[in-house]
Amino acid sequence: MQTIASDRTDAYARRAAWMRVLALAEPAVLDQAIQALGPLPAHSALRPPESGMAMVRARSGGTGAQFNLGEMSITRCAVTLESGTMGVGYVPGRARRHAEHAAVLDALLQRDEWHDRIQAGVIAPLAQAQAERARHQARVAAQTQVEFFTMVRGED
Repeated sequence: MQTIASDRTDAYARRAAWMRVLALAEPAVLDQAIQALGPLPAHSALRPPESGMAMVRARSGGTGAQFNLGEMSITRCAVTLESGTMGVGYVPGRARRHAEHAAVLDALLQRDEWHDRIQAGVIAPLAQAQAERARHQARVAAQTQVEFFTMVRGED
């Protein structure tokens, strides 16, 4: 039997997953996906799209101590639907329209009447394209991999 805290954690993980897909989407592809949905409910800006900088943190070797890798530009936006549902979007770069689209879709994904339609028509295809792009980049990177080995010279 799951606890309420576990249910919340699952809900946060699902939302984080779709927000990641929206943030990493190509803006033109996301624009086409939104056009395919047809008319969307009216929304208003709680925080209009604005660009700024964020510190990117990393770990040595992926698991070591954290360090400040550098800054990157991001654009954020927060919207509310007429129903009162709030959505947010944080995207890399200075893509104001991309951030607004991500925020609107985030809000709609929280509504039962829109969730399945957007998951099937927008999130799943974008996630599949992103996974294929990652596999392609991994294959390209693997072609440049160098195997180092040590030869024993026979000296005692």
